[in-house]
Amino acid sequence: MNSANHTSVKQALNEKGGFQIWWRLLRPHTLTASFVPVFIGTMFAIQEHTLHVGLFIAMLLASMLIQAATNMFNEYYDFVRGLDNDQSVGIGGTIVRDGVKPKTVLNLALTFFGIAILLGVYICVASSWWIAVIGSVCMLFGYLYTGGPYPIAYTPFGEIFSGFLMGTVIICISYYIQSLEFTASVVLISLPIAIFIGGIMMSNNIRDLDGDKENGRKTLAILLGRENAIIFLAIMFTVSFVLTAIYIFAGLLPLWSLISFLSIVIAVDVIRKFRGKTKPLEMLPAMVATGKTNTIYGFLLGLSLLISNFV
Repeated sequence: MNSANHTSVKQALNEKGGFQIWWRLLRPHTLTASFVPVFIGTMFAIQEHTLHVGLFIAMLLASMLIQAATNMFNEYYDFVRGLDNDQSVGIGGTIVRDGVKPKTVLNLALTFFGIAILLGVYICVASSWWIAVIGSVCMLFGYLYTGGPYPIAYTPFGEIFSGFLMGTVIICISYYIQSLEFTASVVLISLPIAIFIGGIMMSNNIRDLDGDKENGRKTLAILLGRENAIIFLAIMFTVSFVLTAIYIFAGLLPLWSLISFLSIVIAVDVIRKFRGKTKPLEMLPAMVATGKTNTIYGFLLGLSLLISNFV
């Protein structure tokens, strides 16, 4: 790779030095996948229980730290396996473009895990030690997602694992530590969010389809093919909104949750941005829009639950 191409990629991605190197390493656009479930699970719980602010903040920080650490493991192991280079998009680029030592990235990921564990101890003391077991499993899968001998991200099951662990499990934990009870209702309301989070992974894999295929990955996007994968992503969005409508009609969600349908506009824009694109840089706006869909839908849904407590 010559320096001209290296520079052009950095310019196209608008990558700058200094603090932004470390900010990009966190992949901040993915952190909404950890904020939204905690917010929704907590807001659903306080419909019938009092908000424990300390537990909410601890859960939010722990969830975001685990997500950020998972991103760093991804950065590290993809580099070690030779899958990332200085033309790769959708990564922090900290190693391949900014020259940060791989070991530094790995140690930072482990540090984030360590802080998340300390926060987890506080959460367990205030709620139940069963949370430690569930949290440990989540952290293990966060590592195995791109680490270990058989990385989950390289298989057709990446969307399922990411959606279930970062969506359903986190929502249920956030609900439980506030209410100290578990209901089928919280599982049901977690499903649209789990699908949206899986959609973020699907969007990522659509963008990286050609490179992943060359490197021997077997993602769902590769198995379906680009056009079918885009259709499948549209179906995922549709199912999430249909489930939301059913829950509102059934009284599981308040009527205020209709405001979450404002995010349909962005979901439609995601599909439009993917259509006819084949280059990773061309599809980057669609990837970003997928994260926005999850963020806006989740925030509005959580907000509707909060509003219903006062109206």
